Amino acid sequence: MTLAPLGLIIPNWPAPSWVRAGSTTRSGGISNGVFASLNLGDHVGDNPASVAENRALLQELANLPAVPAWLQQVHGTNVLELATWQGNVVAADASTSQQAGQVCLVMTADCLPALFCCTKSKQVAAAHAGWRGLCDGILEKTLAHFPDPSTVLVWLGPCIGPSAFEVGEEVRQQFLAHDSSAALAFAPSENPGKWLANLPMLAKQRLVAAGAAKIYGGDRCTFSESEHFFSYRRDGQTGRMASFIYIQAE
Repeated sequence: MTLAPLGLIIPNWPAPSWVRAGSTTRSGGISNGVFASLNLGDHVGDNPASVAENRALLQELANLPAVPAWLQQVHGTNVLELATWQGNVVAADASTSQQAGQVCLVMTADCLPALFCCTKSKQVAAAHAGWRGLCDGILEKTLAHFPDPSTVLVWLGPCIGPSAFEVGEEVRQQFLAHDSSAALAFAPSENPGKWLANLPMLAKQRLVAAGAAKIYGGDRCTFSESEHFFSYRRDGQTGRMASFIYIQAE
C-alpha cells in the first residue's frame, strides 16, 4: 500500500491496468478543527464551502475523470448502477459501473469501504459496509452485479480495527444467525456483555461465501491511526474519507 499526492492510499492489489482506485486520508484539505483537513462529508456540520473545495481538490489532484457519484449512504443494501445515474444524489450504499470515466465512491469514518474490480471484463464497484449493511448483505448485493464472482478482486480500505470496535451481544447474534462461523470474528471485551468485532474478517467471510476469494487490504485502523484517519467512534463529530474506483479510458 503506497501513498500518492494528496495523501491518497493506493490499493496494493493485482488489478487490471485499466483500474484506477484510491482512498483518502484526513490530510490535504482546507477544513479546520475536528474536520481537519480533507473532510469530504457534506452532512457532518463542516463549512459547506470547505467541503466543496475539498471535493474539488480530490477531483483535481487525484485526476478523477468526472464528478464522483456522491451517495446518500443509509446503511442499507441498495446498489446504484451508474449507467442509469442522472447526476443526482441517490440513497444507496454502493455503486457500480461498466463505463469508462464514471467514478464509484463511498465515504467512511470507521465503516468499511470495499472496492471491487473484475479481471475478465471492465466493471468496477464501491461499497460502504458498516456492521448493519455488512450483516444485511451489502457486499453480496454488490458482488451480484458481476457476472462471475470468482473473477472479482476486492480491496478492503481503512476501517475501525478489531481491537477498537466494541459491540453488544445483539450485534454478534445477528451475524451468527446468518453464519455460525462469524463467531470467529468476535472476541470478548473487557466490558461484560460486550464483544470486539473484526469488520474485515466478517467481510472476508461473507465475500468468500459468495464466491469472491481474492481479497486484499483490511489492515488499516481508523480508530488507532488518528493522524491519518477520521473516526466517528473515537471523536464523535468528525469528517469523512472517501474510497473511489473507476475504469480508465483507453
